[in-house]
Amino acid sequence: MIETVVSLQPAFILHHRNFRESSLIAEVLTRDFGRFTVLAKGVRTPKSKLGPFIRPFVPVLLSIAGKSELKTLTHIEPSQSAPKLHDLALYSGFYINELVTYFLHPFDPHPEVFLLYQNALSELSNTLELEPVLRVFELNLLTQVGYGLQFDVDNLQHPVSPGKKYCFNAESGPVESEQGDFAGSTFLALEARSFPDRTTLTEAKKIMRSAINFHLNGKPLKSREVISKILKHSHS
Repeated sequence: MIETVVSLQPAFILHHRNFRESSLIAEVLTRDFGRFTVLAKGVRTPKSKLGPFIRPFVPVLLSIAGKSELKTLTHIEPSQSAPKLHDLALYSGFYINELVTYFLHPFDPHPEVFLLYQNALSELSNTLELEPVLRVFELNLLTQVGYGLQFDVDNLQHPVSPGKKYCFNAESGPVESEQGDFAGSTFLALEARSFPDRTTLTEAKKIMRSAINFHLNGKPLKSREVISKILKHSHS
């Protein structure tokens, strides 16, 4: 492979794990080069100047070099202050990190996903209403990676009616059915990226979960399990 050298690229750390005695392997999302893995050598030593910046949700500029698929981190610095994520907002941040990791192929540039991601983190830090932020991010991410669905027409290309009941098929979208679990108005809310009430949000969450599970082939999301436990605990 040809030597790759990238300088001061806007990026976020999605997650990292320890490697050998003093290094880290980190998954990064960059603006112009997509998602890929970097080796950060020696950053777990007390003297490391780079170590403190290798953490999720901090907007950074990073430089990398290397011929193999696993690039070596040569520099990292914060580019602006990190959004403040606490409690459920923090776990929601880890959830969108997992989605990005699973849905973007390595070195597949998606500048628009980078922007969506940046905006979602900012919104999660500024609102108590996390669910609408997550639904909009899921919808837009699936659209950008080629899995977008049209929610204002059903599987027969008939306009979705707010008063009718529908089932949901992850490949063909809404399917009109009197036994359906979902109101047409929920599909129209998903299409509009706007959720007027709690019932709509609850149904929208089930629909998006079904769509995401389908594309992940049943791969479990760790953050989703953690969020469910926290919510159960807070309601008990």
